[in-house]
Amino acid sequence: MAARLVTDRLVLRSWEIDDAAAALEVYGHAEVARWLSPIMEQVPDLAAMQVLVRQWIVEDLRAPPPTGWWCIQRRDDATVLGGATLLPLPPGGVDLELGWHLHPSAWGRGYASETTYALAQWAFQHDVDELFAVVRPDNTRAATFVRRNGMEWVGETSKYFGSTMQLYRLRPADFDQVQQGTLPPGFEAE
Repeated sequence: MAARLVTDRLVLRSWEIDDAAAALEVYGHAEVARWLSPIMEQVPDLAAMQVLVRQWIVEDLRAPPPTGWWCIQRRDDATVLGGATLLPLPPGGVDLELGWHLHPSAWGRGYASETTYALAQWAFQHDVDELFAVVRPDNTRAATFVRRNGMEWVGETSKYFGSTMQLYRLRPADFDQVQQGTLPPGFEAE
């Protein structure tokens, strides 16, 4: 089950069925959904979003730490900004993917970085050796973001979703450098 994680501006918590309308604002938005394929399609309506949120809740209840599904909520006004995941990648579930999905109105405000840091810290406290981000090759915004947040480009692979994706990795030592502001050449702190 996803632990409740609190940062300066955010609460990362388990999804609740009452979050479905707010989740639809994110997962029903074309600019968000275009980057989720082939993993997930744009959610068409509230009924479909309710089914999906229920599925996330059930999967989250079964998920061993540090894996899980999180609702990203702003602390000051409880607005749902999006969702985040730490989930095993197919096939085999050996590699752990860090993912985040924010409504476009929340882009560029540092929420994704805050989410990434919270989830990475959570994972590394549970003896995870490395986290991965899988990015579509044409998603330059996400590729830039993961590099800025200490993730190292590993290469391209079709191992996970059957289409060629860029693979980025974050290890505890890289994360420590991000936190201390001492990134190696080629990395930038946000």
